[in-house]
Amino acid sequence: RKARHQPSTAQVLQDVANRLHIHCIRCCSAAEIMSVLYFHTMKYRQMEPRHPDNDRFILSKGHAAPLLYAAWVEAGGISEPDLLNLRTINCDLEGHPTPRLSFVDVATGSLGQGLGAACGMAFTGKYLDRASYWVFCLLGDGESSEGSVWEALAFASHYNLGNLVAVFDVNRLGQSGMAPLAHCMDTYQSRCEDFGWNTYLVDGHDLEALCLAFCQAAQVKTKPTAIIAKTFKGRGIPDVEDAENWHGKPMPTERADEVIRLIESQIQTNKNPIPNPPAEGSTQISIITNIKMTCPPGYKVGNKIATQQAYSLALIKLGRANERVVVLDGDPKNSTFSEIFKKEHPEHFTAEQNMVTAFLTRAFDQIRMGAISQTNINLIASHCGVSVGEFGPPKLTLEDLAMFRSVPNCTVFYPRDAVSTEHAVYLAASSKGMCFIRTRGPETAVIYTPQENFEIGQAKVIRSSVNDKVTVIRAGITLHEALAAADALFQQGISVRIIDPFTIKPLDTATIISSAKATGGRIITVEDHYQEGGLGEAVCAAVSGEPDIHIHQLAVSGMPQSGKPSELLDVFGISARHIIAAVKYNLMN
Repeated sequence: RKARHQPSTAQVLQDVANRLHIHCIRCCSAAEIMSVLYFHTMKYRQMEPRHPDNDRFILSKGHAAPLLYAAWVEAGGISEPDLLNLRTINCDLEGHPTPRLSFVDVATGSLGQGLGAACGMAFTGKYLDRASYWVFCLLGDGESSEGSVWEALAFASHYNLGNLVAVFDVNRLGQSGMAPLAHCMDTYQSRCEDFGWNTYLVDGHDLEALCLAFCQAAQVKTKPTAIIAKTFKGRGIPDVEDAENWHGKPMPTERADEVIRLIESQIQTNKNPIPNPPAEGSTQISIITNIKMTCPPGYKVGNKIATQQAYSLALIKLGRANERVVVLDGDPKNSTFSEIFKKEHPEHFTAEQNMVTAFLTRAFDQIRMGAISQTNINLIASHCGVSVGEFGPPKLTLEDLAMFRSVPNCTVFYPRDAVSTEHAVYLAASSKGMCFIRTRGPETAVIYTPQENFEIGQAKVIRSSVNDKVTVIRAGITLHEALAAADALFQQGISVRIIDPFTIKPLDTATIISSAKATGGRIITVEDHYQEGGLGEAVCAAVSGEPDIHIHQLAVSGMPQSGKPSELLDVFGISARHIIAAVKYNLMN
């Protein structure tokens, strides 16, 4: 008799949804979706949010963070009073979720990126971890106009990510008006189906319909699932439901109290459903540190090899020693040499634009969100600088150092030759946080012996004497030009000191300052990059507190054009000829 009076699962979930409404009274369109996800569908350990067997959840519509926090209040991971400290300086419940919270894997809020991150997790779970966890991503209808969402849809379909479920919260309204498709649910459904997704159209406020859709999704193993949920913003709040101009606005206290009383009157139980525990067996992955070379670089001084090719050969060695190495590249993998890695480790290579947009300058927002997410990812750029040659302005990247110097906790490598490139790859692999390595395609001579040691933040003094008059700091290809200039100047009785910084961030400030003081306070920086944000400005910042140091910057001085590398270096003011002229000018003045 007692069993017959137990509340239904749907009622319990509806009561949870109503409590979620109360916790975040201004963000209610997805409350039922979150109730079903967190307390019926997902499998996770409530007290161990980062357990490797847990199902993953990505809140792509990061502005709905209060709803996520409310779910964790009900799950027991946050105390209810903490919600009142939302967005305050001493509280980790920020305006958009970040990994400061243990139950958040990636930062979201720059809309259109969450599904791409979910694809990466699902790909890893299926093909690398071979784990049983599922990945769920909640998207808004407004952000679904972003092209990155559809790139992710294509990626997931291509790789048959049957462990991925995307939920589209179609509430019709954006921040300042209607979303482009409003409530045209058939259009969302047909588009997802056209991209090869298993798709269900549901009432996003119908608990039983949601439970059924997630249950059906679990039976489809060969393709990803999209649940297109028709919802209404401000659901259950009189005069607010489906009304415009309420996005992100707190409800007046008197009105909020009234609405809370209304919703509380609809709650029939105070039962907290307990999520099902996950299956065991996933591999616990910790941050990889202290990776060592299995053998020294296999190059001799004088060998000619492109640093782009050297990085790929280094990745092959790294992949042989560590099965967690995964390489992603775009279609030009044959010109960036990453196809060499693919041939040896095909199961650890993907070539998709959904990784980050293939051109890093186009992907800067994804990069900065990766840094906010505390991502340990290594990005390697090719075709950097005018010295690449005939490709023309669109391919001659001259802004990358400025980009990556501005990214928090990002190490910026600029290796000169194959030996230093291989060291950069290994150091990046064992470094916490994001790393960027700048490489180039044309062959250049190896100048370092295989036994040379490299460390992050330690520059190399390539040439020095007690008679040095000027310190020349250069990076990448301009080292060759600096050495040629030094030889010519030496024949004229002028000795210069040459420094290879190896990392632009962090910069070896101590070596730069001591060298500057030893050469009369005269520094010349030479870089195949625009002046703004590059090596020269990094050196200026490093010595800004030192008196009597003068810096002369040589950098690419205008819009590049096609031409031979030697021609472009000379035309844009960074060849040996220009270095010689700069040294003499500084000595005269």
